[in-house]
Amino acid sequence: MKYRETLKIMTIIGARPQFIKASAVSRAVKNHNFRNPEGVYIQEVIVHTGQHYDENMSRIFFDDLALPEPDYNLGVGSASHGMQTGEMLGKIEKVVYTEYPDMVLVYGDTNSTIAGALIASKVKYDESCLNKNRKQCSSFTNKALRPILVHIEAGLRSYNRRMPEEVNRVVSDELSDILFCPTDTAVKNLKKEGIGNNKVSRIDLSANRPSCIVFNAGDVMYDTALYYLKIAEKKPDILNRMNLFDSKNNLRPFILCTVHRAENTDDTIRLRSIIKALNYVSDQGIKVVLPLHPRTRKIIGQNNIAVSFEIFEPFGYLEMILLEKHAVAIATDSGGMQKEAYFFKTPCITLRDETEWIETVKSGWNILAGADTKKIIKYCLSVAEGKGKNKEVPFRSSGKSKKTAFNSNNYYGSGNASDKIIEYLLNLCNYSSTKTL
Repeated sequence: MKYRETLKIMTIIGARPQFIKASAVSRAVKNHNFRNPEGVYIQEVIVHTGQHYDENMSRIFFDDLALPEPDYNLGVGSASHGMQTGEMLGKIEKVVYTEYPDMVLVYGDTNSTIAGALIASKVKYDESCLNKNRKQCSSFTNKALRPILVHIEAGLRSYNRRMPEEVNRVVSDELSDILFCPTDTAVKNLKKEGIGNNKVSRIDLSANRPSCIVFNAGDVMYDTALYYLKIAEKKPDILNRMNLFDSKNNLRPFILCTVHRAENTDDTIRLRSIIKALNYVSDQGIKVVLPLHPRTRKIIGQNNIAVSFEIFEPFGYLEMILLEKHAVAIATDSGGMQKEAYFFKTPCITLRDETEWIETVKSGWNILAGADTKKIIKYCLSVAEGKGKNKEVPFRSSGKSKKTAFNSNNYYGSGNASDKIIEYLLNLCNYSSTKTL
């Protein structure tokens, strides 16, 4: 029997958006191993930092997405940014020196991302330990002084350094060896910062300043949205449970909301303004569906912020994408939901002053309202009164035609980003799966 060489990849995740992204890549890994019984075997080691420690924020997502159980759960939990990141650093380092991965994959822009990036770029493998504890991937021509650091969803920029997420993504991009961007805009952002050289065919970790590779693979969240929407539509329980149908069994107009970013939750003036707007929209007879992050719920209670509509515990991913698909509008400060709204042709009102996903704004399907009460009310009511999904661009500028063709391929790929990522990593090691880029 032919010996199967092994490529060991360590995936570091800790927050709901990362579970979603990692599920697509894990599925691509599984498919590759199944399709290539005599080819290179990809061993994925999943490390869950515990950043989202609440059962509803973590367990339910692993169940919904059929994500493999984590090999390690570090149980870090909630803390200040410094304390949380510091604890992750120590625990991730121990796992890296236990597993000796060939590659470390980090996703997005959380504290789990920057902790994984720092460790992968700073650890130093001892050759004797490598020989003793791990069969090194034979395709690596250079000595593996450390694992190759791969950043998925690289190149995003809000250009607001007050956001912890912006700091995390900028530093992670600077440290990464391979940067998979979701859009052309992200590639251009990195180019402006002097990051990336697509002429590099092999990562040389022994160089004083290792070269890095930037590649637009498309958005893995688009892969996930397409895959799981088909499953979610077979389980419409959430729509019945939320009492969203009228007496004639027609879906009542509703607006789906989320509020969780620190810029909104830690600033009580902004949070009050947002809730005030949602209260007004609800008072106009438009149902507001707000699944609330535990931290946001706590802050609302501590500051006695009045909410005139029902709030809910966090939903699972399948429930969320079904609600996103059928809502007349989404009001959110989540980056992922801005994209999913675009995928599903649902108008989006972003509760931030800037966004990394500028393509959704340029297309006219997303608009920035910040925490401005009047703007939030205006945009929510305008799409609700128009029944939201009328196939017209809801926030078109004066220079745009009344109708604009919707083609998500323009920005976020073709729904096969995760397969491209796995193929690229295999090609880097002089391996190839059954598909080509």
